[in-house]
Amino acid sequence: MTATPYTEFALLLLVAALVGAVFVRLRQPVLIAYIVVGIALGPAGFGLVSSHDQINLLAQIGVTVLLFIVGLKLDLHHIRHIGPVALATGLGQLGFTIVIGFGLILLMGKDPMTALYVAVALTFSSTIIIVKLLSDKRELDSLHGRIAVGFLIVQDLAVVLAMMAMSALRTPADATAAPSGWAVALSLGWRMLAAGAVIWLLMRYLLPPLVRAMARSQELLLIFALSWAVALAAVGAWAGFSMEAGAFIAGFTLASTHYREAINARLGGIRDFLLLFFFIHLGAELDFSTLGSEVLPALVLSAFVLVGNPLIVMAIMGYMGYRRRTGFLAGLTVAQISEFSIVFVAMGITLGHVDVQALGLTTLVGLITITLSTYMILYSHPLYERLAPWLAVFERRKPFRELAVERKPLRADEVTVMVFGLGRYGSRLLRELHQAGVRVVGIDFDPETVRALKLRRLPVHYGDGENPDFLDSLPMAGVRWVISTLPLPESNRALLEALRGSEFRGRVAVTVRDESAHLEARALGVDRTFSPFEDAASHAAEQLLAELQPSPAEAA
Repeated sequence: MTATPYTEFALLLLVAALVGAVFVRLRQPVLIAYIVVGIALGPAGFGLVSSHDQINLLAQIGVTVLLFIVGLKLDLHHIRHIGPVALATGLGQLGFTIVIGFGLILLMGKDPMTALYVAVALTFSSTIIIVKLLSDKRELDSLHGRIAVGFLIVQDLAVVLAMMAMSALRTPADATAAPSGWAVALSLGWRMLAAGAVIWLLMRYLLPPLVRAMARSQELLLIFALSWAVALAAVGAWAGFSMEAGAFIAGFTLASTHYREAINARLGGIRDFLLLFFFIHLGAELDFSTLGSEVLPALVLSAFVLVGNPLIVMAIMGYMGYRRRTGFLAGLTVAQISEFSIVFVAMGITLGHVDVQALGLTTLVGLITITLSTYMILYSHPLYERLAPWLAVFERRKPFRELAVERKPLRADEVTVMVFGLGRYGSRLLRELHQAGVRVVGIDFDPETVRALKLRRLPVHYGDGENPDFLDSLPMAGVRWVISTLPLPESNRALLEALRGSEFRGRVAVTVRDESAHLEARALGVDRTFSPFEDAASHAAEQLLAELQPSPAEAA
């Protein structure tokens, strides 16, 4: 029986789901699983899939939707509010990686165009993976999480500009004459000015009433968004930018509309489904007969990304007045390359600038760095504890930017209870204790949270409870209770270790989410545990039972 494209697609989806489940179990991004599936079922593996044209078409649409959503999220408000630290860190990391990476790749014997493409590809980190990992760890709103998201936005803008710039170099690598730098800059400049004028006209006059009309039906709004993305991607390729740049512009033109979130929510699942075929197609296209020679360069470049990128982020953030812990945790988020890196080099093949070996090298670096950096981010706090003594060089004697949000030193007679972690539960607990007249102070590592609670006239202090040096600066001897609402068990373990090394002789309570966390906390020597969900449910049940009791008149 001859396999049809439909049966091949059915096999692809089934195998991708099963392999993806294994990788999720290993706490790895599923995109690695999809590349593995492509390798296994493609010509280099079992050769079970031959519908390459159909898969390639879906892959191109997947890339279009991916860039469209990136543009959709980058409205003018977000761009205006990129902080100076995120901007400086993002640009510094981009410049460092491109310059040093370009030199390394030239030393490996690659031609200048290949070196340029791969060096630029090494600069981009995966926004999707980083946001997912930080969200799972509940660190997205932390100081290092906010900074990381800021320079990821800088990277997203840079990848689109890089695509536009490289699309201006349309002369193949083997041509006798390449366009001069001035010609490229002039060509790119006038096209960007023309595109900017068209975008302004569209956003000012055409799109608002058109999107309002389409939004009368949610299904129609989805179809319009997809058609707009694909249409502008085609126009972008025709106009000499690139398909990817056109898709980004399509998303950007809708970013300031009131329907941005609705479009984004409906396209997220479609993006993930279509990108499955991009990574499967990528794996299937890898040529293992030539890939063996790229293993050593891939290992060298992976070490450069895993170590060099975090170091430059730490150096910049240290210079700008942040503590080494903040720089380290933010730096780990750039210790990998992204799906954009692979898309960027694949575009270079389409333009005739590089060959498939460059894509194979980039893919190998992606597989290595994404795999290792995922575990580095998941276990970032224990990793920092081990490396902290060697990271002092990345911290000023007075980290002024973080010290700026700290208040004057606490006195020993000011505090009876300390609350570490001021999320919804911790801040409410702090408020209730303060209103009851308890001498309480809240500690949190997020300066935005500290500022907000200070405006509500609550006693708060900025600092990192997991840092023994910070605890040594607090009057712990007179504290009777320390209450931790930190979300991660490893954070509570680090806090307990720091407390044991301080003058604290009081009692400790922590919040837990389930019975296993309760047992683990008690094994660590915690005196009391609070379960926010169970306590809230019990309180709600008591109130309902009181309402259900018959009134005296009804009882009579």
